[in-house]
Amino acid sequence: MKELVLLTVAISLLYIVLPIISIWTFLRSLIKWDIRILKVWWFRTAIAIDKLGNVIGAPFFNDTFIKKGGYQFGNPDETISSVLGKNYRDNTLTKFGGFFRVALDFIEKDHCINSINENLTNTRK
Repeated sequence: MKELVLLTVAISLLYIVLPIISIWTFLRSLIKWDIRILKVWWFRTAIAIDKLGNVIGAPFFNDTFIKKGGYQFGNPDETISSVLGKNYRDNTLTKFGGFFRVALDFIEKDHCINSINENLTNTRK
């Protein structure tokens, strides 16, 4: 039950704080006249959300995106794209997982293969 309370508080704080931080970062980049501030923040935020998605979506992704014995989703240090890339390389994606990989690779050529992080070990089996 404590875990549910922590999750509820974390989500509530995210919805309260994220708009404030977004506005602050935008204004800071204007004041300093430096678009790189926004670009770095956007990139880092996208990676953090991607890693969050890998964790919270792990049960669904493991059941629908990969074949039995495939590299598992759920490592909090890894992106969804990295896991998809590893399973694509190892030929362990389901048709649904393959469709998702193709969609990401359409946005950026070879995105999933290029996103593979070999420095991580599979913490879920």
